[in-house]
Amino acid sequence: MSSPFRPLGRRQVLTGAAAAVAGLALTPAAAAAGTPPSRAGVPSSGPSGAFGRYGSPRRRLTERTLYVDAAGRGDHTGVQAAVDATPDSPAEGWTLVIAAGTYRETVTAGRAKTGLAFVGATGDPRDVQIVYGNAAGTAKPGGGTYGTSGSATTTVQADGFTALHVTFANDWLRADHPEITATQAVAIKVMGDRSVFEGCRFLGHQDTLYADTVNLATFARQYYHRCHVEGDVDFVFGRATAVFDRCELTMLPRDVTFRPYGFVFAPSTAAANPHGYLAARCTITGAVPDASYGLARPWRPSSDLTAVPMLTVRETWIGPGLDPATPYVDMSSGYHWQDARFAEYRDHGPGAAIPVPENRPQLTPEQAAERTVRTHLGDWRPVSQISTALGRNAD
Repeated sequence: MSSPFRPLGRRQVLTGAAAAVAGLALTPAAAAAGTPPSRAGVPSSGPSGAFGRYGSPRRRLTERTLYVDAAGRGDHTGVQAAVDATPDSPAEGWTLVIAAGTYRETVTAGRAKTGLAFVGATGDPRDVQIVYGNAAGTAKPGGGTYGTSGSATTTVQADGFTALHVTFANDWLRADHPEITATQAVAIKVMGDRSVFEGCRFLGHQDTLYADTVNLATFARQYYHRCHVEGDVDFVFGRATAVFDRCELTMLPRDVTFRPYGFVFAPSTAAANPHGYLAARCTITGAVPDASYGLARPWRPSSDLTAVPMLTVRETWIGPGLDPATPYVDMSSGYHWQDARFAEYRDHGPGAAIPVPENRPQLTPEQAAERTVRTHLGDWRPVSQISTALGRNAD
């Protein structure tokens, strides 16, 4: 069972890209009921050259900027080589400007690479792709298999990570590997606190975006703004405090005979964490049959059987591919979705209908005031972090 993984350049993508750094909005108005919110066009790449408006090895954005270009016009031809070239635990973060190209490699930003930033040079995430093709059940060269975490194309452990206009993808396909039953294939695993993704794409099938933390005691905050995430089974999952603001979440078709085909979210929020996943002013869509997908199921991993998964979906347009009568289901025996912290608020679209009220918990306005972008992010301002990564003063 599989769905075709279209060539990266032909995928359905988020046509809207990041707002100007100084204009990053955290509290936009909701879209008109019944239609998806409109999205602005992708900004142009600016001045000509491999690195556009972001300088070059001869004219660096800052002294802490490195340039990556597969064609050899930068400091490094691979992303991991550039990451390795930055100092550990720097006093100030480093920026990698990445030229258009497909970088077929696995990339890890370890915990010591604090304040690191990846910047796609053209302003269009379709142009800059970091992609690989391991699954959880893929055999490792030294024996054993990769497992879910090990399948990740990109792994970010460091705090203060920033990515602008980059595609993170895992192109492993079930159809190509019928002998493998562990089909989780992660595009990116993010564990650091204060991780921000602006105008990025996350492409995969099962377990595309692993929004997690380094340990149970850490409540890592992550902010995804105007990003595109696609997949089929649990394609956004983990225990981070993750905010999806004006993002597009796309359900992919599957060649299966059962329903639901899959789920958008599978949070595993620690019980002590007051803020889990938040999807605000997003669109949930996909070219899939009506009512073929679930919205979420609560994940209680074996490493944390006390988890109380948390998800809030608010002011979001939900397409007909979502089953409005049964949007949530149990994931493991002995733990019911009703015991998780799932709720919605002022969603709209055909998939947001409420034919069975007890199956769609709704927040009151007073409760909704406690589940906002600001309450989830606390004192952290992603706009300031983006400005710093680009060598600018935050307004």
